[in-house]
Amino acid sequence: MEIKLFDSELKVMDVLWKNGDLTAKRISDILKEQVGWNMNTTYTLIKRCIGKSAIERSEPNFMCHALVTKEQVQEQETTELINKVFDGSADLLFASLLKRKKLPTEEIERLKQIINRLK
Repeated sequence: MEIKLFDSELKVMDVLWKNGDLTAKRISDILKEQVGWNMNTTYTLIKRCIGKSAIERSEPNFMCHALVTKEQVQEQETTELINKVFDGSADLLFASLLKRKKLPTEEIERLKQIINRLK
């Protein structure tokens, strides 16, 4: 299932991923506190996510449930980035990440463990 979510929609999804099922009102309250959005903005974004099948709405109280996981969205976004910027080459992306900064030894060890698990 491929769902393209924009940054603003991802903020709504992130609230659900962190908190589980919530009412639209509660999502609106959280995003008002976090980013200053008014209720109409948040409700519009929730409705967009419903339209994209990323959120399911149920009653009572306009309860919202995430239909996609954060991991699914991360995987899709990563694949899109690899295809768009690195000509479909994951190793070029990996090399680019490693060149960006001097990695601490702990991060290098974690990366080695991840690679070993994939073998």
